[in-house]
Amino acid sequence: MKCIETKRLLLRTWEQGDDGTLYQINQDPKVIEFVPPLSMEQTKKFIVSCNDHSDKLGYTIWATCLKETAELIGFIGLRSVSWEAHFTPAVEIAWRLGSQHWGKGYATEGAKASLAIGFNKYNLNKIVSFTVPKNIRSIRVMEKIGMHRVKDGDFAHPKLSPDHPLSKHVLYEINREDFKSPVVL
Repeated sequence: MKCIETKRLLLRTWEQGDDGTLYQINQDPKVIEFVPPLSMEQTKKFIVSCNDHSDKLGYTIWATCLKETAELIGFIGLRSVSWEAHFTPAVEIAWRLGSQHWGKGYATEGAKASLAIGFNKYNLNKIVSFTVPKNIRSIRVMEKIGMHRVKDGDFAHPKLSPDHPLSKHVLYEINREDFKSPVVL
């Protein structure tokens, strides 16, 4: 198991049995307000693809656990964007936590560690993130970790029909030279 440790979190590769917890997180109406829900089959495929991504590139969307209890609370990490858009090829930073864990700084803490890994260990030059304009909580995390909105970067998500209410996305990015972190991983 590959693992990244922060003050309060463990970001690790996915393990057998994580699918049930992740599936439950993806059924919470608060969590899926701005993302389509995942079926159990989609959840299992997501986990396999994350571990494959880790095996291939070293980084991924990691299972995120509380260090104190080992409770799986969601995911945070990096992955290659798998579809085409005006800003691809690109590496995305993403997070999704169970709603009972919101407002505690976990997403920001794990995202900063993920950026440090991406820039300091894997020598990425730029990392992007995107969400629907109404997802103020995620936008706040993007801004806390030093990302800025890309002027003229808004796009229709290619995996959703253009008339889908979650289709329109705003694009944020951060470049290696703009990332401020004393952490070298």
